[in-house]
Amino acid sequence: MKADQFYKCLANETRLRCLMLLLARDELCVCDIADALDASQPMTSRHLAQLRTCNLVSDHRKGQWVYYRLHTGLESWQREVLATTQEGLGTEAPYGEDLSRLQAIERQNRGCC
Repeated sequence: MKADQFYKCLANETRLRCLMLLLARDELCVCDIADALDASQPMTSRHLAQLRTCNLVSDHRKGQWVYYRLHTGLESWQREVLATTQEGLGTEAPYGEDLSRLQAIERQNRGCC
């Protein structure tokens, strides 16, 4: 993927928020991502599909649930950009709030959706 395409994929706040959550975990169910973003599942799924089209994430099914992770084929410079972005955002809103909501979801240990 060319650099300009990579940055275009990151240029939407919801997509960037999804990526920041996926950087924090190996994989996440779409419903947990939606809950952490405090967004609707259809909107979250649409943005995740765009990230999949950009080859930034991959997905797989476990039963009826769809799980996402960072694409294993990301270039090292892409991973570095994402990691540096995550480090720079730290606890800045809304990214820190997303991670806090995700941690609360995980503490509930409710299983997916």
